[in-house]
Amino acid sequence: MQITIDQKTLESLSRDLSRLLDATVAWTLSTGLRILLVALLVTIAVKVGRRALDAVFARVSRSQDVEYGKRIDTLHSITAFSLKAGIVTVGVFVVLGQIGINLGPILAAAGILGLAVGFGAQTLVQDVISGFFLLVEDQVRVGDVVQIGDKGGLVERITLRLIVLRDVAGNVHYIRNGKVDVVTNMTKDFSRYVFDVGVAYREDTDRVVETLREIDEAMRADPDFGPRILEPIEILGVDRFDDSAVVIRARTKTRPSQQWLVGREFNRRIKRRFDELGIEIPFPHRTLFWGDGQIERLRGDAARTPAAPAAPSPAPSQAPSADPGDDRAEDLAG
Repeated sequence: MQITIDQKTLESLSRDLSRLLDATVAWTLSTGLRILLVALLVTIAVKVGRRALDAVFARVSRSQDVEYGKRIDTLHSITAFSLKAGIVTVGVFVVLGQIGINLGPILAAAGILGLAVGFGAQTLVQDVISGFFLLVEDQVRVGDVVQIGDKGGLVERITLRLIVLRDVAGNVHYIRNGKVDVVTNMTKDFSRYVFDVGVAYREDTDRVVETLREIDEAMRADPDFGPRILEPIEILGVDRFDDSAVVIRARTKTRPSQQWLVGREFNRRIKRRFDELGIEIPFPHRTLFWGDGQIERLRGDAARTPAAPAAPSPAPSQAPSADPGDDRAEDLAG
């Protein structure tokens, strides 16, 4: 089968191709170049931003511990992703505008979608934002012992959404970052253990204070406990007068998370040394005092109270007797 194309058709196709080629060249030299320039600027901005973030976070994480380095790496990746996503989004909108697409409806739809997502996932957004600031401000680290609300324990994991705690009983608590209002960190940089030492009123408080200093010196000279203690004990003085004791308050500064171990050993040595020196550690006790005439009155009331009649005991069963005076014997004879 042979197809014949006349001269007019060929001329029409040639004109169409020429116009298409001219339009393509014109678009390439105008809009295409602008799109290419936008793509180039987006690429350069992403690379420059990444280099700048790398330099900033490298300087921040220099000469820090391993856990702090992990936290900085997490923040680095989150910040780099957010920066890249923002630059690319702006570039895409610019390219769409150059192509001739009306951005008004797209922006309106994006706004409505963002509003719907914001209402549906507002708790998640709150958790992520709170978690980001927890990481940036270095409020909590893995390995810290913290109190959050009514839950406390060792921090095992921190994410942008939640904090995982394990208490002394082994229970694991998952706390959303959006619910964190007050964080009490008991092991940040250093720790302290506070002693409230109660002694009897007859004891010399100066002697007690000197004894506490001697115990502290022995603790700091101990190869096991000495490296855990950062400073000599600080005697705050006589803190209060309780019902049966004079309370002397002191505190010691230890490495993070070591205050409980040092405090228990210090208490053990206090008890042993006080026993050796005869320093009395009072304990709660109660003395009953009877007023005048109370004992005699109680004795008189007890004497006037009639005794309860005894219950009659059942008569023991008796075997038949052969005594002539016994009626039962007569009955037997009859």
